[in-house]
Amino acid sequence: MSLGNTVFRNKIKIWFLHSALVVIVVWILFMPSLVKFEKGGDNIFTVTLNNVLVGTAGSKDEAYEAYRNARRAIASDDGELTLARGDLEIKGDNVLWGEVDSVSAMSKTMTKILSTNERSTLNRAYSIKINEYAVNLASIDDVMGLLSTALSKFDEKNLFDVNLVLDSEREVNVLTPQVQSREEIKKEKEIEKTSMPQAGFQAELTQIVNDAKPLAYDRDFSDYELGLMSMDFADKVEIVESYLPDSEITSLDAAIDDVTKDKETNQIYEVQSGDTLGSIALKFGLTVDDLVNMNETLENERTMIRVQDNLIVTVPEPELSVVYTLQEYYEEDYEAEVQYVDNDSWYTTQSKVLQEPSAGHRKVVALVTYTDNSENSREIQKEEVTYQAVPKIVERGTIVPPTYIKPISGGRLTSGFGRRARPTKGASSYHKGVDWATPVGTSVVASSTGVVTRAGWGSGYGYCVYIRHPDGRETRYGHLSKVLVSVGQSVSQGQRIALSGNTGVSTGPHLHFEILVGGSQVNPLNYLN
Repeated sequence: MSLGNTVFRNKIKIWFLHSALVVIVVWILFMPSLVKFEKGGDNIFTVTLNNVLVGTAGSKDEAYEAYRNARRAIASDDGELTLARGDLEIKGDNVLWGEVDSVSAMSKTMTKILSTNERSTLNRAYSIKINEYAVNLASIDDVMGLLSTALSKFDEKNLFDVNLVLDSEREVNVLTPQVQSREEIKKEKEIEKTSMPQAGFQAELTQIVNDAKPLAYDRDFSDYELGLMSMDFADKVEIVESYLPDSEITSLDAAIDDVTKDKETNQIYEVQSGDTLGSIALKFGLTVDDLVNMNETLENERTMIRVQDNLIVTVPEPELSVVYTLQEYYEEDYEAEVQYVDNDSWYTTQSKVLQEPSAGHRKVVALVTYTDNSENSREIQKEEVTYQAVPKIVERGTIVPPTYIKPISGGRLTSGFGRRARPTKGASSYHKGVDWATPVGTSVVASSTGVVTRAGWGSGYGYCVYIRHPDGRETRYGHLSKVLVSVGQSVSQGQRIALSGNTGVSTGPHLHFEILVGGSQVNPLNYLN
């Protein structure tokens, strides 16, 4: 081989080496999507979002940067929060070389993925809780509008205003409404501007002067300011700021309708003296059938009710109630309180009117407190009687009358009180008592405390016992098999007096029982406890 060829070949090798080196440098400088090999660490990262391949990144920081950019891209224009599902996964690996995606390319891909998983925009909202009821409104103006509308139903002259203050009873930031008269707010602002704070004796003296009012008997009716004096919400109201989707936010009109509209609410009514099912139903705008259906203790419209019994009734009531006080002037006829004269020798069932009443007339100024449309209390501030009412005077007994119990245990009612179609031969067609079928020998007890007036054979009654009771009533027990008491004997309620039988005019073993009031038989079932 000649020297010239050798030199030429060496030049070729050198040129090739120089060219390869230049290509490698250019590749490194102008192809950043390739990663360099790093011994012992991850140098390339596969990125997935919601199980969709996004690309490869040269570092975790690049992947997170792309994700933040995508989040900002789908955010709403008004700056509110947007809810979208985003499960980001970054898996590292170590390679000799590899191609990576740019941050901008990964951001665009992530934006598309998030957009398809976007749920809704979260709007700043205000949640109002009223007892167990809750509603969400879009703005604080809507909250104020709802509260003001609830007050305006009873504040036609717009004398009161509502503002929101932090609830001192809660550790978290919870707002609650405070209702004040506009006049009071105006005075407070004037005092803040024109006077220095007072303290000590001076402050106490000022308070005494401000609170001082003329005595009622020194004031004329014209001295009283009439109308709305105070108002507040009757229910606990709590307001908190929250972020919610559009679907959970209620419009102001719908909230006003829902919160202020009357709804039927169950309440407990305690039966008062003189009440009947009919009068109670009328008082609450119900029917007697409504009352029976609402109360399991009422079998039908004829069920007896007693004073202090509790009945379920329904009353119209809004979700948010308002309590307010009116100072009212009125003239009225009035009744004086009934006066009672106790008679210790009479039973409580006995009474006598000693003096008939007569209504009086008076002029009145009173503070009347209401919850919605129902009166809570009435406090008379000034009263001027035109002419006095004459009270009703009633003499009444103080002795509790005896009670009556069923004279046997068990037994089957076979014949009630009153007219019957097929009486036993020799018996009256009008049954003067009640019959319970029971085996011969069943114990018969005194229905009430008293004195035995007859004990023995009684013709159609067979063996019988008559007992006179302290309230003047009499009980009779017939068709007995054995008499265990004698005439003149005192017996107590529940004491055994005889054994049941089948004597006299009888169709089978039973007990015949009567109660006489004023010497005449009455239906015993109406008197038994």
